[in-house]
Amino acid sequence: MTTHTLDLEKVKAERLQARFRGVAASRTFQNVREYCGLGHKRVLDIGCGSGEYLVLCGDESVGITTAYDEVENGTHMGLDIRYGNAEKIDELELPTHDVVWCNNLIEHILSPHEFLMKLRTRLQKEQVVFGVPVIPLISGLMRFRKFRGSLAFSHINFFTRDSLVLTIERAGYTVESVRPFVFRNALMDRLVAWCAPHIYVIARKNEAFAYSEKKIHEWENEPGYQRVMQMADTK
Repeated sequence: MTTHTLDLEKVKAERLQARFRGVAASRTFQNVREYCGLGHKRVLDIGCGSGEYLVLCGDESVGITTAYDEVENGTHMGLDIRYGNAEKIDELELPTHDVVWCNNLIEHILSPHEFLMKLRTRLQKEQVVFGVPVIPLISGLMRFRKFRGSLAFSHINFFTRDSLVLTIERAGYTVESVRPFVFRNALMDRLVAWCAPHIYVIARKNEAFAYSEKKIHEWENEPGYQRVMQMADTK
């Protein structure tokens, strides 16, 4: 192994350690973790990276990722990280869990609605936490780097706070809370929510969800939509 290769591996290791330290020190994540009880619950972390959030969750928590190096990194740390495509969540064999953690995920996937519908079919009474970078209400704030997270080049879906909530609700979820979790206190959190660059939507499966009659009529004779319709409670 050359000196150049050794240096590169050292840089990668240092960056990985920095990611873990950053999450561990994050006041925002600690607020979400406390609110949802992630530290003592079995969490399914979809799009888990190398396990920087997973390591702070309860025993028997599991992460899935499509990056083999992340599987290797997490496994070396003693975490249960498995290779799996989030967009095929309905086909994966996964253990029982209490909470689903989806942070920095749906802005990356090809079809947010289909993913949300597939995930919904796997849920019983589990709580789901969606963490998503959003376009602030005052778009001019995006002149500042802190507010441009939603525009990262790797993102292919873009949301405001309201469009994110509607997207989740229209895929069969009941939203319990929408907060940036900058503060532990919900009232103080609400004061800064209007300009928050990252929002957490906490939701559960809406057992009564069904597509509207108009949507059913629009899709009923199209074979390509039948699978998605079957994921709802539409008869």
